[in-house]
Amino acid sequence: MRRMDVVVVGAGPAGLCFARALAGTGLQVGLVEAQPRQALAEAAFDGREIALTHASRQSLEQLGLWQRLPEAEIAELRDARVMNGGSPFALTFASSQIDGQPLGWLVPNHLIRRAAWQAVQGQDGLELFDGRKVQAVRADSQGHVVRLDDGSELHARLLVCADSRFSGTRRMLGIGAQMRDFGKSMLVCRMQVERDHHHTAWEWFGYGRTMALLPLNEGQASAVITLPPRQIEELLAMDEIAFGDAVSGFFEHRLGRMQPVATPQAYPLVGVYAQRFVGERSALIGDAAVGMHPVTAHGFNLGLASAQRLAQGIAEQQRRGADIAAAGMLGSYQRGHRLAARPLYEATNAVASLYTDDRRPARLLRAAGLRVAQGVAPFRQLIAAHLTQRVA
Repeated sequence: MRRMDVVVVGAGPAGLCFARALAGTGLQVGLVEAQPRQALAEAAFDGREIALTHASRQSLEQLGLWQRLPEAEIAELRDARVMNGGSPFALTFASSQIDGQPLGWLVPNHLIRRAAWQAVQGQDGLELFDGRKVQAVRADSQGHVVRLDDGSELHARLLVCADSRFSGTRRMLGIGAQMRDFGKSMLVCRMQVERDHHHTAWEWFGYGRTMALLPLNEGQASAVITLPPRQIEELLAMDEIAFGDAVSGFFEHRLGRMQPVATPQAYPLVGVYAQRFVGERSALIGDAAVGMHPVTAHGFNLGLASAQRLAQGIAEQQRRGADIAAAGMLGSYQRGHRLAARPLYEATNAVASLYTDDRRPARLLRAAGLRVAQGVAPFRQLIAAHLTQRVA
């Protein structure tokens, strides 16, 4: 049995960033991942563009990831518009509302994963157990015994779950989760657009579907379309020309002709909120703790914040010579992450429900809400500050 201080299950962005945040602590960290290391090093393009806040950019800089991102692939998010159905009215958030700085930045998900992998290479005290899955978890007085599918075992003083919103390790720990299946799928695809998007993001709540447009460099944009799974399948079955025509029509040709420059990808929409973020000598981070609906584009930012918060607590315990899995530290982590996550999770679900309800009362309510919000400048500034997470 290999004895480790911390065993992290899942080498996605949250798991890798958490492991990186423990660099220099002197802790022995084991990272368990089902994928082989080559797949981690050369993470495949998955169509998802991540909207990074100012706080997340600062975290990535501290972890040494931001510097590893290709500059040409970092797109500024300068303005944002929220639109409702066929109404010409839109709630707008301009970069000028925050001292002329961008609202945020858009970076391809697979490049963040590659940068995170590169950042942990050669890290002292870190060992990767790739191509292996967790088969069982058994608690003892000093932590957890983690049995892998090759028969090997790891002993962890602290076990951290970072293995997606459908975390099998979370379940092995006996921690349940509230799951909300929205009954929809999300299609994402990079498109070449005919007209200038001026680096403005759109969130468009159309009747029967929800759409977003994320501005990228070189006249490209990521189209995000939420529809029932069968309609998504019909879109995926189209050839490039027909698909481009369909997406252009969805966006009412506001950016002219739109044509795909990558293979479209689809993902089911399921929100997840764990009943607890910690257990006896164990903790959840990333999507294993909270899996967000993408309408507010805060999933990665929230997951990164959870990894940073837990790592800081562990590092402080280590500096003091205290127990890195102490109940008090874990409880403090849980309270902090709940305070950050619960309001955002519930508000996101409420927005998703209201803006996908096509009944007349809901249409009137959201139209009125957008107009009121647009007319109250301090309210818009407050929302902009929350969305960008500016750091002093």
